[in-house]
Amino acid sequence: MNQGTLFVVSAPSGAGKTTLVSHLLAAESQINASVSYTTRAPRAGEVDGVAYHFVSIESFKKMQAHGDFLESAEVHGNLYGTSRSWLQEQMRLGQDVLLEIDWQGAQQVRAVFPTAVTIFIMPPSIGELERRLRGRGTDSEAVVQLRINGALDEMRHVSEFDFVIINNDLDTAHGDMLAAVRAAHLRFSHQRANNPEVFSCIEQD
Repeated sequence: MNQGTLFVVSAPSGAGKTTLVSHLLAAESQINASVSYTTRAPRAGEVDGVAYHFVSIESFKKMQAHGDFLESAEVHGNLYGTSRSWLQEQMRLGQDVLLEIDWQGAQQVRAVFPTAVTIFIMPPSIGELERRLRGRGTDSEAVVQLRINGALDEMRHVSEFDFVIINNDLDTAHGDMLAAVRAAHLRFSHQRANNPEVFSCIEQD
């Protein structure tokens, strides 16, 4: 059976992660996006089960206590978690999976899946990040400041990731995302697992 690849994408709020991931999933149909559970309220246009599984704090904590999450974290006062059983089933079937999680979640996932490919998306500058966050027009100044401070904390962990994409130009950043995914598929471990007949002539008894 083919070996799936687990991709972990992290970024501070306002770096453009949602847009880049959407473009990547449209271009790479073999990658399934994990739908996280969250206690935050849905934003305009978000559909339950598509953007997130929206649950109450009580439900989330029950799932957490039962060990239902591969990883979980609190971000800006809201709880987020990844379904352990869904991810394990996808990987068992050889399916590529993409997780959009923060640096805390990425650390937890690497402990379970050390071969996971981690990608961090950086804004070109803090000034540009502030402009993007304020340009949304959906958050108060206090929330914007909270997100900026959170972004700085998030970016301090960038060295823990395999690939770093600076999202200054959307087309360039999209190309870089594709390059990271395709490079991951060219790793020896992936190629040997998915093409054993090619390597059979050099395998040792």
